Amino acid sequence: MSILIDQTTRVLVQGITGSQGRFDTQYCVAYGTNIVAGVTPGRGGQDVEGIPVFNTVRHAVGETGASASVIYVPAAGIKDAVLEAVDAGIKVIVALTENVPRHDAATAVAATRAAGAWLIGFNTNGMVSPGKSKLGGIGGDRADELYVPGRIGVCSRSGGMSAELSAALAAGGYGVSTCISMGGDPITGNDMVEYAREFEADPDTDGMLFYGEPGSENEQGLAKALQEGEITKPVVAMISGVFQESHPAGLSFGHVAAMIRSSDDSASAKQKLLSESGAHVAHRLGEIPELLNAALG
Repeated sequence: MSILIDQTTRVLVQGITGSQGRFDTQYCVAYGTNIVAGVTPGRGGQDVEGIPVFNTVRHAVGETGASASVIYVPAAGIKDAVLEAVDAGIKVIVALTENVPRHDAATAVAATRAAGAWLIGFNTNGMVSPGKSKLGGIGGDRADELYVPGRIGVCSRSGGMSAELSAALAAGGYGVSTCISMGGDPITGNDMVEYAREFEADPDTDGMLFYGEPGSENEQGLAKALQEGEITKPVVAMISGVFQESHPAGLSFGHVAAMIRSSDDSASAKQKLLSESGAHVAHRLGEIPELLNAALG
């Protein structure tokens, strides 16, 4: 089993005729993702890699039964693209666009939450349920090598680090049930704790691995769920960015959201909070399998 997507998920791609949409779609299809439609206004009737293109998401959903969407549009158009997907009944939305204007991002997030849909992103490289399906550019053409099937759920603020985390798991004899790059923008669709709840309910996930950064309150929400006993499966967490604490507050490094505004935002504070809440905190990638061994017995 996996969370949010599996081999039966019917996927459409908004912006499939663009260079990045077309490029990633080729690798997703090769991986086995069930991509049933593309959407580009004004391009209806065309096809990409044998995938039919529609003018609207609603038409595509009506013809193909798609329930998930991957969106490749510029920041200026991402709000409308998400709202169109929500209006058509899409329940899993992966929005790769970065540097989304905050008001637009907040509007899109509010709409997805009101509809009971998942929004992965903004500024994500996608998600993968190894051996079943992948959405977005995650893993490129090597997803089958980078993400080994297994029983550890992975959620990362960084898309690139999701591959490193999965490699560390594989080196220790573990694999991934589902890996989610949750997004690196200041406003993201869903929080760490929401993914943790899904992993907690998944019978084929034995433990969880989270990768965080300075900034945002994601780790605080996860810590609260651990403290209250809502999350009982073992959690390993790795928080990068301790070096930022020697620089002036208000500077972002890497992702726009990776910014220390108060002491609670720092990597050290998050490491301490998670450790005190029952998570197993890794300071190096090589420690991850050791911590899982101890936690899982």
